Amino acid sequence: MLHPVGPLPAAVYWRRRLLALGCAVGVLGGGGWLGAALASGSPDGDATVAAPSNDAARTTPGLEQVVPSLAAVQVPTAAPSSAPATSEAPAAEVPAGPTAGGPCGDDALGVEVRPDPASAPVGSKPTFQLVVTNVSPAACVRAVDAALQEIILIDGAGDRVWGSNDCFPETTVEQRTLQPGETVGFPVPWSGLTSEPGCAAGRTNPPAGTYVLRGRLDTKVSPDATFTLT
Repeated sequence: MLHPVGPLPAAVYWRRRLLALGCAVGVLGGGGWLGAALASGSPDGDATVAAPSNDAARTTPGLEQVVPSLAAVQVPTAAPSSAPATSEAPAAEVPAGPTAGGPCGDDALGVEVRPDPASAPVGSKPTFQLVVTNVSPAACVRAVDAALQEIILIDGAGDRVWGSNDCFPETTVEQRTLQPGETVGFPVPWSGLTSEPGCAAGRTNPPAGTYVLRGRLDTKVSPDATFTLT
């Protein structure tokens, strides 16, 4: 066996033996692998790969075939408003007036001085009127004490010449209920002489000329009124 005999060279017989031996080893190895596979199941486990069906093999439809085009979808629009558009600004809020029967604030009152007559001779003793009006839409109450009423006389240079409370202030206490639009007049006499607060300075007749009368009821001040001494 180890020394082949034949007409061919010895190397040829060795190659044949090696080839036969390799085939035998391959057959034995394949048989062993097949036996192990049968004993333990499929080498890939029990999972099997299903062949693709005809439906899966079909081409997936494009997105535009599944979702309709946005241009083809009708979007509902809001119905046009029947109310006409306006650019007018909201009305400004009107300040609330006094409560009916409550106190009259300064905003609820109008105060003015009425010189009657509008002129008087130097040294005369005219009487002026302090007029108070409820300009609010509701009745209200206001203190009209004599000490709260005052009229002053101012010359052309802006200097105070006389004041009704300088020398003979009154101390009456009074409240008035003023109806809407109601006007009340309070007479204020003038001696025709100059004065200062407290009446400490000497008193004289102011000269002829044009003066200004300014009145007040407590904190509510009137506009100026013109008065002439002749």
